[in-house]
Amino acid sequence: MSARGGHVLVARLDNDGDVLLAGPAIRAVAAGAERVTLLCGPRGRAAGELLPDVGEILVHRAPWIDPAPGPVAPATELALVEDLAARSIERAIIFTSHHQSALPLALILRLAGVPFVAATSADYPGSLLDVRHAVGDSVHEVERSLSLAGACGYELPPGDDGRLRIRARSAATAPPFAAPYVVVHPGASVPARAWSPERNAELVDALVATDRRVVVTGSPGERDLTARVAGPPRPEVLDLGGATSLDGLAEVLAGAEALVVGNTGPAHLAAAVGTPVVSLFAPTVPAVRWRPWKVAHELLAIEVPCAGCRARECPVPGHPCLEGVAVSEVVAAVGRLAGTAAERTSTAPPAAPPLAAGVVS
Repeated sequence: MSARGGHVLVARLDNDGDVLLAGPAIRAVAAGAERVTLLCGPRGRAAGELLPDVGEILVHRAPWIDPAPGPVAPATELALVEDLAARSIERAIIFTSHHQSALPLALILRLAGVPFVAATSADYPGSLLDVRHAVGDSVHEVERSLSLAGACGYELPPGDDGRLRIRARSAATAPPFAAPYVVVHPGASVPARAWSPERNAELVDALVATDRRVVVTGSPGERDLTARVAGPPRPEVLDLGGATSLDGLAEVLAGAEALVVGNTGPAHLAAAVGTPVVSLFAPTVPAVRWRPWKVAHELLAIEVPCAGCRARECPVPGHPCLEGVAVSEVVAAVGRLAGTAAERTSTAPPAAPPLAAGVVS
């Protein structure tokens, strides 16, 4: 199937990290389209605003995708149908993970009159999909999305190596330290994917003991966590909990020697700016699908019989898959990776038109 121009809607309705991982596929679509609109969830909007080649963003909290959905509101879903119908969308491509269904959104797109809808789907779609793509489960999320884009006739342009990328940064955020530093990001969107605060605090102390400077980062809701991890005020440690937007966090990560983080969005943001990642990767989901993409990284975890559990809260006392990782192992991994990022991959200015924002609430 050959790609064609026109207005293409691409959808990824979950978190910032998931939207970043769809970035290469969205660039492939943009290479064959005149205009690209991204439909994302509120948890993915900040990442969507960083993607090159996205002309407009629509935001919709999908009750079949959002991890904390409210009751289904018919008026809200019908408003989305009306909004989409007014936009003259010629093609729609729904990017999902293997455990998500694309069919509710496919139905909404059909009701909006979109003539071509594509998705990867294990479920029988009836007349909801023009392209019902199939791909193996043991592929990375980036490859999964690129495979669907390819099935619709969209390929990355020559010279695009498929790495994660973000728009050129404004460099308005001053580097937190003049000297090299390591970023420790202790939080995670899923608690079972996070090392304990105590271990993260021990890590900060251990890194300082090896003459490294440390920046601790986190969301506004994680200020207590980052303060606990950063410890008492000292010149070698800076607590930026709640102090940066996602764009500002990208700037902080771009200047770092390495990032220590769980399997969560900032790991993919670091990959987008070329910063090596020490990933405390809880095996609740397969690393083959979610590991940092095309950036130097090390995965640290303990093999456990419950791997692949997809638990949001670990039911096993002591959280052995992560708490069994020694602080000394993480310090050693930082030492191996620090300074290995010879190339930053997100400095090219975007070719996309100025970003417009639309919200469907």
